[in-house]
Amino acid sequence: MGTDHPAEAPRLRGPLTAVLVTGPSMAPTLRHGDAVLVRPGGRPIRPGDVVVAVFRTRPELLVVKRAVRQQDGGWWLRGDNDLVTDDSRAYGVADVRARVVARYWPRPARVRRHRL
Repeated sequence: MGTDHPAEAPRLRGPLTAVLVTGPSMAPTLRHGDAVLVRPGGRPIRPGDVVVAVFRTRPELLVVKRAVRQQDGGWWLRGDNDLVTDDSRAYGVADVRARVVARYWPRPARVRRHRL
């Protein structure tokens, strides 16, 4: 039996969840293969935070991007690598699911907010 509903991105559960970064869009901050810890909830998202989100036009795709500004009840997101445009420039507004707090593999480090 078919379904008329698009696939949904996985739900993030617990105080911290592990997420694997794929693709070059967040280089040099995060690279393909980096493993990060994300926190759903917690403090409100601020511009410059690295977040895990779902674009409203691509609900099956979970992405790691930088929050730029609130827009239309969601967030406008950009990757740190300006050569890759698979962010809000292509897909529009996104709904943030969690904030990235640290990279734990292969180079453990805190993922910091950038001033925009």
